[in-house]
Amino acid sequence: MCGIIGGYDRERRPFGTALAERACDRMLHRGPDDRGIFEAEGMLVGNQRLSILDLAGGHQPMFSDDQQIVVVQNGEIYNFQELAKNLNCRTSCDTEVILRLYERDGEDFVQQLNGMFAIAILDRRKQCLLLYRDRIGQKPLYLHDDGTRLLFASEIKSLFAMGVKAEMNWEGFDAYLTYNFVPPPITLYQNISHLMPGHLLKVNQQGTEIRRWWDLAEKPVECRSESAWSEEIIETLRAAVNIRLRADVPLGAFLSGGIDSSSVVSLMSRELPHPVQTFCIGFDDPRFDESHYAQELANLFQTRHTCDVVSPNLTSSWPLTLYHNDQPHGDVSFMPTYRVSQLARKAVKVVLTGDGGDELFAGYDVHRNFFANQDLTLPREQIESAYISAISLLQPADKQKLFSSSTRQQLAGLDASRFARSHLQDFRHLDPINQALALDTRMLLPGNNLVKPDKMAMAVSLEPRAPYLDYRMVDLAFRIPGSMKLRDGVTKSILKKACESILPEKIIYRKKQMFTVPIGEWFKRELSPFVNEVLLSERSLDRKMFQPERVREMINDHQNEKVNHTRAIRALLALELWQRTFIDQTFDHAPTFAELGVNSSVELGTGSSIAA
Repeated sequence: MCGIIGGYDRERRPFGTALAERACDRMLHRGPDDRGIFEAEGMLVGNQRLSILDLAGGHQPMFSDDQQIVVVQNGEIYNFQELAKNLNCRTSCDTEVILRLYERDGEDFVQQLNGMFAIAILDRRKQCLLLYRDRIGQKPLYLHDDGTRLLFASEIKSLFAMGVKAEMNWEGFDAYLTYNFVPPPITLYQNISHLMPGHLLKVNQQGTEIRRWWDLAEKPVECRSESAWSEEIIETLRAAVNIRLRADVPLGAFLSGGIDSSSVVSLMSRELPHPVQTFCIGFDDPRFDESHYAQELANLFQTRHTCDVVSPNLTSSWPLTLYHNDQPHGDVSFMPTYRVSQLARKAVKVVLTGDGGDELFAGYDVHRNFFANQDLTLPREQIESAYISAISLLQPADKQKLFSSSTRQQLAGLDASRFARSHLQDFRHLDPINQALALDTRMLLPGNNLVKPDKMAMAVSLEPRAPYLDYRMVDLAFRIPGSMKLRDGVTKSILKKACESILPEKIIYRKKQMFTVPIGEWFKRELSPFVNEVLLSERSLDRKMFQPERVREMINDHQNEKVNHTRAIRALLALELWQRTFIDQTFDHAPTFAELGVNSSVELGTGSSIAA
């Protein structure tokens, strides 16, 4: 687990040590244990290492015996032990397995990897740079290419340190207010893109090629009994958990009390010779708190459990989480994810999580609500359009009312729905439920839901591992008919049935609560001054991006409980704070609210209470 940077200069100009050092400094949090940089013939790679495997022998970059192949990676190759048996490895580090596989098998070696990764390989013999991203997009890899020099980094702020300018991408702006996040491959910055999951980029003197090396769309659906699927789900999940227990440092797990994290902890407790260390966040508002469920599971599996109970003061971390995200996200659960990562990092260096279960097995309210009311006999195009509308933050009409005339001119001719529509078209061979889940897997996960654990955990130098996103689990999930996942209004039906063998039924079938914060309620009371100050400030209104009257109306209607505008208000707040952090000026550190021009009289303390 690390952060990587690098580049390829088509004119073979040197990058210089100072540039590489600045880029690495910006993501020191991703890998505080070690640094390695290599440059030659207009090619550069660098690595900030968080040491997890072979603490002494895993220094990066790694070199072939003739020094002509150079490898850095961010992530973990979980099946490195099995792969190493047929390779001439001299360390017990997974990065060397990448090097030896490439030496032996060439560019297609990546098909053999089970892991989460962003990999960079310099092949000096062929004068080329190869970049690989894992199948689901657990590890980020951002790109900037000005036609002469291609740069890459695990974090966008490292590209800024290498001289890339932070400028608004209006297509990204429109997409952000459509989906509540910016869908890859675009970003909210001009001339910065995100390498798509399951893709390879190759650049040499002949040109640049991007191609897909893994495709979710290839998975065929099968017809099998409920019991057969249930057995395979648990056995595959068990294997995915086991392979993620490989580490030379202490590891634990996030435990929310929901079925996904609970199933992971249940299987961990059966495999580890000592109690699992578990961590959770609770809220002092009982309407949003599920920490007592986590405690119940912790007691059942006899884990060493720690819970952090938080209040509205949690929002004090908003500038920090925005800084680490590089882009705005309307999803405020980034803040409790950061807090629980802080909590875990005091005791462990690796955590297993339940990420991916909802996207693979239809766990969200939008899945249940949409398919409960949707006529599936309609033409597929109509169903797709209705689903895009259902998952959108703001509808086209809402945006027209909100956007200023100058913003509408900037967005003329753009259609943010094209991102979801193009993915949905790729999955028309699937049933409508699986088609929607495939969209979540290809767009929501790498665009938002995997950004959250990666950026928030790595902000405190913690490695998150997600057994549900083992490629074997993903392959399995899309072989199961959608009708077995969402059945009679029950979300994750087949997964719940499978988990009856490892979890109590009262945990499996209790009402789901989202891992978020009650910020909509806080906007009406504790955070009301904050909302008004940020969104109605002269600084914000001077941008002339939105209609001031409409912004005021939304805030007033929400605070007077006429209309629930929670999602729109938090997205607008994140956007404004992001602009102050990266566009107005580009901070090289996580700014305070005061540095962002937020009045210090706004009460946003940091209180919490920790119970172990």
